[in-house]
Amino acid sequence: MPHFGLMDEASLGPVDALLMRAKLHVRCGRRRLREGKVSLGIVTLEDAVSCGMQWYLAKQKTENALDIREGENTNDDRTLFSLLTRSGVLDGSFDYDGFNGLVEKALADELNSFDYREMLQGIETLLHQLGVLPFDESELPPEDPSTP
Repeated sequence: MPHFGLMDEASLGPVDALLMRAKLHVRCGRRRLREGKVSLGIVTLEDAVSCGMQWYLAKQKTENALDIREGENTNDDRTLFSLLTRSGVLDGSFDYDGFNGLVEKALADELNSFDYREMLQGIETLLHQLGVLPFDESELPPEDPSTP
């Protein structure tokens, strides 16, 4: 994964580590898409979305700012997406179920001919709503060129 060796999760702490991981995966996912590694890019961006949502939850949980209902599994990304939408953090415009289906296809096959631009725009909008984007690339450790 793009974050291995680029960050020290212990020194960052659990909340900031999630944010750094989301940023690193956005950067690498974009690069992989540009390089034509579409399936790898999609799967990498899925991790960015997951880490971004988990980061938002972790930083807001102490403030009770979210509509978390009894029995909800906030470790499940689909549940977390619904919770963040219901709480007004996300506007609901991102097709999470469609994206999840695309991730499943990407895990099974290389999607070289997939036009990813609309998907990437949706992911970037979602990450803006969470506060993961924008970020200053110069604040991130340099990419490891050996990461495929």
